[in-house]
Amino acid sequence: MTRPADPRLHVRPPSGWANDPNGPFRWRGRYHLFYQHNPAGPVHENIHWGHAGSTDLVRWEHYPVALTPTPGGADSAGCWSGCVVDDDGTPTAVYTGIDERHAGLGAICLARAADPADDRLLDWKPLPRPVVDGPPAGLDVVMFRDPFVFRHGGRRWALVGAGHADGTSSVLLYDCQDLAVWRFAGVLLDGRHAEARFEGTGWECPQLFDAGGGEWVLVLSLWDGDPLRVVWLSGELRPARGPDGPGLTFEPRRSGPLDLGRDCYAPAVLQEEERTLLWGWSWEARGQREVDEAGWAGLLTLPREVATHPDGALRIAPAPELSALRAGAPLVAREGVRKLGPVPLPSAHEVAVTARGGPVLVELAGDGAGRALTLRLDPAAGEVVFSRAGWPRQRPGTEADFGPLRIPVPEGGSGALSVRAWVDGSVVEILAGDGRAMATERVYLRPDDRPALAVRAETGAASFSVRCWELDLPGQG
Repeated sequence: MTRPADPRLHVRPPSGWANDPNGPFRWRGRYHLFYQHNPAGPVHENIHWGHAGSTDLVRWEHYPVALTPTPGGADSAGCWSGCVVDDDGTPTAVYTGIDERHAGLGAICLARAADPADDRLLDWKPLPRPVVDGPPAGLDVVMFRDPFVFRHGGRRWALVGAGHADGTSSVLLYDCQDLAVWRFAGVLLDGRHAEARFEGTGWECPQLFDAGGGEWVLVLSLWDGDPLRVVWLSGELRPARGPDGPGLTFEPRRSGPLDLGRDCYAPAVLQEEERTLLWGWSWEARGQREVDEAGWAGLLTLPREVATHPDGALRIAPAPELSALRAGAPLVAREGVRKLGPVPLPSAHEVAVTARGGPVLVELAGDGAGRALTLRLDPAAGEVVFSRAGWPRQRPGTEADFGPLRIPVPEGGSGALSVRAWVDGSVVEILAGDGRAMATERVYLRPDDRPALAVRAETGAASFSVRCWELDLPGQG
């Protein structure tokens, strides 16, 4: 069942459960997104691979389930996270298979597109046996999953996320020039490195991309933290000697959080010739009763371009294709003003505000009791604060106001600070400054809540510029 405030512009299954994005892939001019999916209900079990496709990153078509657990096979209890690669002209899914005996240890399985000439890739055929049965011996690995395949130095390699019995996390490296034959090539990075001492008991969904100029970026999802977080590390990827032959080592120089919000995890990247795209999973921050009533749970974020700034810090920007979601002329377009609104907002909208000379408060919705959903921009402090008092977050058996979300913007102090926010039903994606800070939050407005834009300067020296658009799918406004 679709409700007026349900997200309409994000990739999500019409019903059932969705979590990690898997294998973003472009084939014959069409983008493909796969994701963890339970078609039977909005709970995390019986995991398949859902599948959607698009020619423009804006309009997505849902395709039949791509991967289904094989009774009695290595993936009998779930087809978990992985990637999709072009293997000599045949799209091939490389994924984690989980059987009924697993205790965090997966097998690495393959499935090939049955008809590579089909740009929709509707039919997939799993190989009967995994290419890797489990972790290498001697490392005391207690978590092993989420293969990611990439190329470096003219060869094909794979990363696998791992956790060890002593509490150390790591990324394991495999040589897989032949996708059917994998050789363990050592530990690419572990949590003993000074730049990688993150909380959590394992690193999930490792993703690696070439940012150019000799810079590589490793993205890690930190399992078993509270809350679950995603981090990036930028640095140098160079040849090394592995236990049984050539390997690679990654020397990180900088690190930081990929998304400062509380509702983004397990991102996946697609490296194209001129750019790298990233999608994350946004889970539900509401109770199971509400999830059951809706009939669906989980979605993928809007596509983001990721690269690095000259200093090695991650740079995030919306995919330019998203401008096609703007439904006509701006609802609001004002420059150098001190007060605006309230202006009623549709359930899907984009807001861009630049504060100058002092702090500016942006209201996005009100609850009728004087409480508002706000963004406060403070150029001098170099900080954006997202406040959601009155819209508590829920987890099973709990309900609490998690307090304001503080988003530091490193280039603060210049006298100006810009924010862009994309709101689609319950999803709020916030980009602050020049792309150094992003935050994803889920906020569920109630029937009596009113989305409306109101902006005001908080001091006599402050002013702002603001633009706002309604968002809709092209041709459906």
